[in-house]
Amino acid sequence: MEKTEAKVEERPLQVCFFGTYRANYVRNQVIIHGLRTQGVTVHECHAPLWHSVEDRVKQASGGWRNPKFWLRVLRAYWSLIRAHAQMPAYDVMLVGYPGQFDVFLGRWLTWWRRRPMALDILMSLHLIAEERGLTRESPFTGKLIFFLEKTGLKLPDLLIADTPEYREYYCEKYNLSPSKFKLVPLGVDDRIYRPRPHLQPPEDYFRVLYYGTFIPLHGIETMLHAAALLQDHPNIQFDFYGDGQERPQIEQLAQELQLNNVHFRGWIDKENLPDEIAKSHVCLGVFGTTKQSRCTIQNKIWEGMMMQRPVITGDAETIRQELIAGEQLLLVERANPQALADAILQLEATPTLAQKLVTNAFVRVQQNTIAAIGSKVKQMLSELSVKPGTAGN
Repeated sequence: MEKTEAKVEERPLQVCFFGTYRANYVRNQVIIHGLRTQGVTVHECHAPLWHSVEDRVKQASGGWRNPKFWLRVLRAYWSLIRAHAQMPAYDVMLVGYPGQFDVFLGRWLTWWRRRPMALDILMSLHLIAEERGLTRESPFTGKLIFFLEKTGLKLPDLLIADTPEYREYYCEKYNLSPSKFKLVPLGVDDRIYRPRPHLQPPEDYFRVLYYGTFIPLHGIETMLHAAALLQDHPNIQFDFYGDGQERPQIEQLAQELQLNNVHFRGWIDKENLPDEIAKSHVCLGVFGTTKQSRCTIQNKIWEGMMMQRPVITGDAETIRQELIAGEQLLLVERANPQALADAILQLEATPTLAQKLVTNAFVRVQQNTIAAIGSKVKQMLSELSVKPGTAGN
């Protein structure tokens, strides 16, 4: 074992980042670039499978039964097999998110090379399907996703989750041992999200910003009802950026509430999004009551903190374990429009509070930068690469 450890230390850790993962997803980008900042050599073994979020929803709703989809799968996995065959020697395979289905192929390939495999599980595919109503629309598909995820999570030597709550959820749901997990919080891509002192919020009105994918866990209806409560404050305006599953219903609700202080701006590229954050007085997080919304601290929370803008989000034990309410952000009761409206008014009327949140949050979020996350993941993978009895275990 000592010889093995010495050998690993003589050269950079070699990691095969594997799968049909979302190449541009923040989590994957932060881990890949974070590892590289720590001197790790990352070999990407990637094949695209999913065209978009809507495509994944379509397939999970029953589209997977179409032979054309299975042809896509075969092509993607054959591409992965060929790319892996040309891959230089590596110490450990890390399957990127979402990779719950990719671990079946990954496990076979790592057995062949006698290397350990880790999975950045992040979010449960079955839970997402449940909360989007896909398991109700297609119960058989729901059972299939449950079976594949349960079976797949038993294959890796290491599972990476972002919060203790999600770890507990997986352990209880799939009868997994907590010892199989390591925790890596969501990171923020500080190459993109960083302070922009030259951009400031408008002086003639108070700008409240939401951006996201318009899905149930975000609780956008709560934001709209809060906006309705604030219509007597015309200096407070809401800008909504994004698109997604619930956008038609959300825009319909805004019309029904006759909201003249809400503006839907459509989708925005991530390269332009930071400018809009910088030109806002406050960023909104999530206010839904779903399991998924409570199990994780969403990207937009860390991003707003990194951009030095105050953040308001729904209360949850997950958040309180990592952040200090009233010091680094404001927490309000979920699905409570009045509580959200009151918090917005508090920030609008108290610039000193907003500045305190910004200052404290910016110090805290340095623990979630690309380099910080890379350091955590490097240590975990280094330990796994020299741990006896992991490869093929």
